[in-house]
Amino acid sequence: MGETIQSVERAAAILRLLASGSRQLGVAELATAMGLPKGTLHGILRTLVHVGFVEQDRASGKYRLGATLLALGGSYLDLNELRARSLNWADGLAGRSRESVWIGTLHEGQVLVIHHGFRPDDSMQVLQVGAHLPAHATALGKVLLAADPYIDPARPLAACTPRTLTEVAALEVELDLVRTQGWACDLEELEEGEVSIAAPIKDHGVVVGAIGIRGAIERLTEDGEPQMVLVSYVRDAARAISRDLAR
Repeated sequence: MGETIQSVERAAAILRLLASGSRQLGVAELATAMGLPKGTLHGILRTLVHVGFVEQDRASGKYRLGATLLALGGSYLDLNELRARSLNWADGLAGRSRESVWIGTLHEGQVLVIHHGFRPDDSMQVLQVGAHLPAHATALGKVLLAADPYIDPARPLAACTPRTLTEVAALEVELDLVRTQGWACDLEELEEGEVSIAAPIKDHGVVVGAIGIRGAIERLTEDGEPQMVLVSYVRDAARAISRDLAR
């Protein structure tokens, strides 16, 4: 392969560090983790900020991944391929859960629905492919936002129901939980009486979409919490699609 460029390797290492852990790190923390002088690190960080790969929080002075990386990640996998590779697993999830199945990606701060599989019964249902859903009020959106390097604190979070999270701080706490447990839910946050459960779809470790189920609160919850058997079905489907994409 020949010689590699040290500065590019160091920049990549910084991005990997910022993509893990607390998601915001100071110069001292980065310097310690990488074993680099602060002066050298400052130069690399300035360049990464300039190209949009890294952003600096004005209040704390710490660094986080930049929004440009989200756009690059979104183009990593063609949406048609994602949908095509997910269809069999989505049908299987609908059969196991007996609920409608949704697959979405993040687009301009909202969830773009790229697949909607109907609940396998005779009820009247409306196809939602192409619809945009508020990310902060849906399980699909929370999964995608948890992998998003940045949430704009100035962007208003509209209340869809009385249970919708409308404060950025509260949403950040929820997203930390999503990152820890590996799945998300919304309990009547988009529509009253409805619940959704979702998990991330990854391609070689990069979150490229989310798959989930949506249905009536009396079917998807028990004692006010999502039924864990349904959570396991959703996570199984997400992992299966991720494995397929990685081949």
